[in-house]
Amino acid sequence: MIELPRIANKTDFARWRADPRRWSSTVGEIARLANVPARAFSAFETGTNLVVDLDGKSVLKLFPPMFRSQFVSERATLRQLDGKLSVAIPRMVAEGEHDGWCWLVMTKLDGIAGSEVWSAVPEEEKELILQEIGQAIAEVQSVPLGDLASVEPAWPDFIEPQVAGWLDRHRSQGLPPRFLSDLRELLSDVPSVVPLDQPGVILTGEWIPENFLLSEDGGRWKLAAVIDFGDVMVGWREYDLLGPSAFMCAGLPGRVRSLLRGYGMAPHESDAALRRRLLTLMVLHRASDLRNVAIDGWQDRVQSLFDLEDLVWPSLD
Repeated sequence: MIELPRIANKTDFARWRADPRRWSSTVGEIARLANVPARAFSAFETGTNLVVDLDGKSVLKLFPPMFRSQFVSERATLRQLDGKLSVAIPRMVAEGEHDGWCWLVMTKLDGIAGSEVWSAVPEEEKELILQEIGQAIAEVQSVPLGDLASVEPAWPDFIEPQVAGWLDRHRSQGLPPRFLSDLRELLSDVPSVVPLDQPGVILTGEWIPENFLLSEDGGRWKLAAVIDFGDVMVGWREYDLLGPSAFMCAGLPGRVRSLLRGYGMAPHESDAALRRRLLTLMVLHRASDLRNVAIDGWQDRVQSLFDLEDLVWPSLD
């Protein structure tokens, strides 16, 4: 019998998730219902929800009621993208709901999380991987929306509260006061900079090293798989360039060029207008925290927040 607790908040869920004694019997019962012969299962440490390796071949992702929207998004995305990409993504094995909780059982893919090996990957291979990531982003965005067209929030409904609340967010994160006036200007210019009424595409919002699996093939590292589609929404296509730009490119022209080449963008298209849109989207991103931009000491290398756009996306001409 499946027994799931009543979770009041994220703190309660984190406490429950951290103790396998609280969830192991439930995971075992779900595995039985999914006809997966789970034996010595183990939980992954990263991610928002409880993710458990059941048997080395299948993974269970368990969503508490507060994260039901992520279940809806991930399920719809896996269905819509199935068989349409050149890079591997998980395939659904089973799904279910009980007492407001939801779960997906998916295939476990081969590879090592990019966050574990990225720093050790040779520079030339980093550029090749970024080109593969750019291509994967473009492939996802070429897939018709299907049921994802109704996933909430709609793009304008997402942008509006970001504009209203993100000044306080960045201030609370410790953005230096000298940048706050620049941030106010960026936010006031959003309606003229960020397209709000253009046709949207599938956005994962999470093209980050934790969500890539890499593998060695023919003596070099390559992109093997993409995972985690719980934050998918529909919106302006360039939003999905932010993750690899902020966390993997490090402001190096070769890496940026490779990412954009894979995405299908010529060097001359990386103009001032694109850089301003990307900077604006970066401060509006649902997980935005400028302290995490992977360029050492960037705050000491710029005179204004606007200079950050040229540091992250240098001129490629």
